Amino acid sequence: MTSVSSQILRYKKPGVAAAHALNSIFSVCLCARPRVSGVDIAWRKREKSATLIYMEPTLIMTVITIVALIMSIVIHEVAHGYMANYLGDPTARLAGRLNLNPFNHIDPLGSVIIPAFLFLTHAGMLFGWAKPVPYNPYNLKNQKWGEALVAIAGPGTNIILAIIFAVIMRGGGSFGLPPAFFDIAGYIVYINILLACFNMIPVPPLDGSKVLASLLPYRLEMQYRELGQKLEQYGAVATFGFIFIFMYVLMQPFSVLVGSIYTLFVGSAI
Repeated sequence: MTSVSSQILRYKKPGVAAAHALNSIFSVCLCARPRVSGVDIAWRKREKSATLIYMEPTLIMTVITIVALIMSIVIHEVAHGYMANYLGDPTARLAGRLNLNPFNHIDPLGSVIIPAFLFLTHAGMLFGWAKPVPYNPYNLKNQKWGEALVAIAGPGTNIILAIIFAVIMRGGGSFGLPPAFFDIAGYIVYINILLACFNMIPVPPLDGSKVLASLLPYRLEMQYRELGQKLEQYGAVATFGFIFIFMYVLMQPFSVLVGSIYTLFVGSAI
């Protein structure tokens, strides 16, 4: 798995990756904008502030989307670290990664340069990654399920965030919340569902690979981990290769899955 500059120690054990860190990759298709039902179109035309928010495409909404994306991925990473710390490994805490300061988690290339390039070139989609949270799996109290619990903490937190904002959207009309709030909340729900589903794909170094490895019999687990180590040797090349294959092969069924979960949570289609 990709190493982190803040990771001081490296650990060795036969048959297992030497350095473990959860590399959370995120991908958001800006063209697949969540639409919120029950919004008063006439209200949008009367209020200038709302009109600015609802222009498609709009710079303000794009900035809001990027900010929501960055904070969602930061919370995702921090959740990994807190779970590892709870299970007995203080590596992330000692590295100063158990906080919501985005500057402690931003990867210059994956969090700034590539997303900015895709945005400025109107690529139609946006993806990137944050610095993975370092942890030592051999410190975890539960050696069988510890890695899986650390891995699932990130996507699990994204689902919790999605549910919270979906509940607010469902009951928000009773509190007189402005339509602009519903659009922003819809983005947050959509982004967090997408993050959770994407990171649970069982392909190294995504979180789903750690969960799958814990479910496999010992021999298959070792073979699967060795495959992960080989993929990690190629670093960014393997990551970009997987992303582009994913875009052209798996995007359609993945979009259906994300859309179905969004509809289940919010009560309306994307």
